[in-house]
Amino acid sequence: MSKEKAWPRRSWHKILYLVILAGFFLWYPGQNRLTMMASSPSPSSGFTLPFPLPTPAPYPSNVTGMYPGGEVSASGVVIEDVDSGVILYQRNSYEPFSPASTTKILTALVALDAYDLDDVLTVKTLMNSGQTMKLVAGERMTMENLLYGTLIQSGNDAAYALAENYPGGVEAFVAAMNEKAKQLHLTQSNFTNPVGFDDPNHKMTPIDLVRLATATLLNKTIAKMVAIPQITISDVTHTYFHSLTNVNQLLGKIPGVGGIKTGWTEEAGENLVTLVERGGHKVIIVVLKSRDRFVDTTKLIDWVFVNHRWEAFL
Repeated sequence: MSKEKAWPRRSWHKILYLVILAGFFLWYPGQNRLTMMASSPSPSSGFTLPFPLPTPAPYPSNVTGMYPGGEVSASGVVIEDVDSGVILYQRNSYEPFSPASTTKILTALVALDAYDLDDVLTVKTLMNSGQTMKLVAGERMTMENLLYGTLIQSGNDAAYALAENYPGGVEAFVAAMNEKAKQLHLTQSNFTNPVGFDDPNHKMTPIDLVRLATATLLNKTIAKMVAIPQITISDVTHTYFHSLTNVNQLLGKIPGVGGIKTGWTEEAGENLVTLVERGGHKVIIVVLKSRDRFVDTTKLIDWVFVNHRWEAFL
């Protein structure tokens, strides 16, 4: 780890708190506002706010001044503290990269918008290139099990089946992916397929991938699935059984790791989006175009929790 001069720490949580309070003063009805301004709100004045002001989450502070350096091979890196939204470290965070199978995070969100978990979908076109869960043509499987195949096994065939059953087919599904990206404010990303195949127009920035991961964790179904090391699923007739193994080698190996998604192609290199929780603090780590995504992420996890302390707002 290299030592760099840290930017001056700004108590933006305190500033936000004051902005909220100032907004209340402007909003509060005129006569009451004047009365309130004439005397400070205290127990003796009898004045109380009509709503509780939110308490900012504890924010992480780098207490050593140490930052990742050349020992981390990834070309794109973003590390975010989930609760406070503070970015702990970033490297080429606004540069476009090939996201590979991290694309499937968005594929899963769009599928959950379109289907119920117990909807039965039919495997039509077999997508046999790259990582698959070995689906069989004509196989009928619940959307939930196809989602397991997409997120745990990173099955290209499972992701394609989700898209092909969408009203309007794969093309309409991809359009829905780009619309969902706009809703999530992924302003510098674009998608051309539901799998993550390399394409000049299929790109994501590290900062957008952090935003996508943060939003995805609010979905309990996906948050549960990405943390499962292995599972066996079947079609609706219990004729075909598929043993799924999570590609993420950090699950069960590094304490606190709970997903989220791997990705690899020759163009993309090794990609990994990781959720890790320790001491009640959740952190998302994105590494793109890495030479060894699991080693890089392990080093970054150590850097986060060795060099940071979380300070409560006073």
